[in-house]
Amino acid sequence: MTDLDGRPIAETATAVIRNPVLPGFHPDPSILRVGADYYIATSTFEWYPGVRVHHSTDLVSWRPLGGVLTERRLLDLTGTADSCGVWAPSLTYADGLFHLVYTDVATFAGGYWDPQNYLVTAPSMAGPWSDPVVLHGRGFDASLFHDEDGTTWMLSMRADWRPGRNRFAGISAQRYDRRHRRLTGPEHVIFEGTEAGLTEAPNIYRKDGWYYLVTAEGGTTWTHQVTVARSRRLLGDYQVDPAGPLLTSAGRPDLALQKAGHGSLVQTPAGEWYLAHLVGRPYAPSDRCVLGRETALQQVDWPTGAWPRIRDGVPAEQVAAPSGTAVTSEPPAQQTDKDHFEGTTLSAAWSTLRRPAAPDWVDLAARPSHLRIHGGQSPMARHRPSLVARRVTARRCTFEATCESEPRSFRQLAGITAYYNSRNWYYLHMTADDDGGVVLDVLACDSGRVTTVPDVRVPLGTVRRVGLRARLDGPALTFAWTTEPGSGWHEVGRTFDATTLSDEYAATAAPGEPEAWGFTGAFVGLWVQDLGAEGGYADFDQATYRTG
Repeated sequence: MTDLDGRPIAETATAVIRNPVLPGFHPDPSILRVGADYYIATSTFEWYPGVRVHHSTDLVSWRPLGGVLTERRLLDLTGTADSCGVWAPSLTYADGLFHLVYTDVATFAGGYWDPQNYLVTAPSMAGPWSDPVVLHGRGFDASLFHDEDGTTWMLSMRADWRPGRNRFAGISAQRYDRRHRRLTGPEHVIFEGTEAGLTEAPNIYRKDGWYYLVTAEGGTTWTHQVTVARSRRLLGDYQVDPAGPLLTSAGRPDLALQKAGHGSLVQTPAGEWYLAHLVGRPYAPSDRCVLGRETALQQVDWPTGAWPRIRDGVPAEQVAAPSGTAVTSEPPAQQTDKDHFEGTTLSAAWSTLRRPAAPDWVDLAARPSHLRIHGGQSPMARHRPSLVARRVTARRCTFEATCESEPRSFRQLAGITAYYNSRNWYYLHMTADDDGGVVLDVLACDSGRVTTVPDVRVPLGTVRRVGLRARLDGPALTFAWTTEPGSGWHEVGRTFDATTLSDEYAATAAPGEPEAWGFTGAFVGLWVQDLGAEGGYADFDQATYRTG
């Protein structure tokens, strides 16, 4: 594991968990243990595959399994707005099946969310996953609780759209019939939250005769927190921990891990407890978080009959690993992931925007060891974009790709992007001038305004195969290109503001109402447009992501 700059954190004699365990855009973690295997499911919003999952056997090392919702049968993100789509999944296990609940949020407009909740099940994380069960749409951040008596309850925040009302109107519970795969009985409001407000992300755990309700409060920014309440009865009354939040970074700008909140608990086979939760790593106190909201783990002390406790109630960068965990070797100073596109499917590192990676536009068979991307709609479109991208996971990182394209007009573009959402991105690309000459150029989009960067256009003559590079060095983003890989790079000559690719920059608000939020973190990726729908495509020979 590395720090913000991609450097290794020093190893100690005791096995440790280094936070964040899932760097880059991995928010709203739902953690689950089945036997010796741990899983974390995280939100994916407008990106496919929906609900990204990681696997571990020790809570220290995590391996990406890719996403669960890989096809439109399971999730349709056509037209999904920025930072809408899949919010806060919940992963549980019952009856020999993994149960995955997820919310597909449709809008922010006017204080509405239009959240539709679904449930899919599978005998293993590899699937096959069932057709979605349609659950209620009364609120988001839904979860399932499987009680000791064999009953299952669906929890969620309770959304109230009415002007002047509390939009986060408490936590509701309703019985779910696993046999008939449907909700049954009345809705019960079991918790109205604390003065921190914005109560969401409910999870229930039964321990020592108590039902412990864990929620997120304070909003998913600097005042975020994890709240715990408990009751002898599942439906309440719930009493809040008198000691205050289980975890928060609020009021501690000195901490490297900010925004701590939205947690879920897991117990090891030896009886130890850990909390998975989201964090943000600003480049300076209260600054923008280009890496988005990430997943961290904290050790929890939970004596019999007592409240759970985290040391000092704040997130630590290193915590003790479960007892018996082997001490691992020091991680490399630089991590490199090079993809030659030799497989039949995209690796788990990649995500695609608003549409699944189907052969009609993502083609790994047409040309050996190449990824062919058929051009899609414009960068602002929300229906058929052609973007294959991966998360930015370190403050200092480099993304390189070799692009081969034959653009026939200004309507065809292909290259690499540093991307946040449809309104904030940078794009180094090949395209054609009005005279048909192929050029290399840079576009920038800031809050929805697209501009051509002046004085960077490079005529390529007969060259159609170009190496492209994006480098992030803290708040600075630079691009470079080469026609002869290995012989040196030509800098574009401009330095761009990488912090526009952040949750904080993307968020805008109309008076009293959220117009847009930023929930997704920065990506780097491969982008192709064919605005005239004339058959344009580009081939990518390799792509390399390197930290440090």
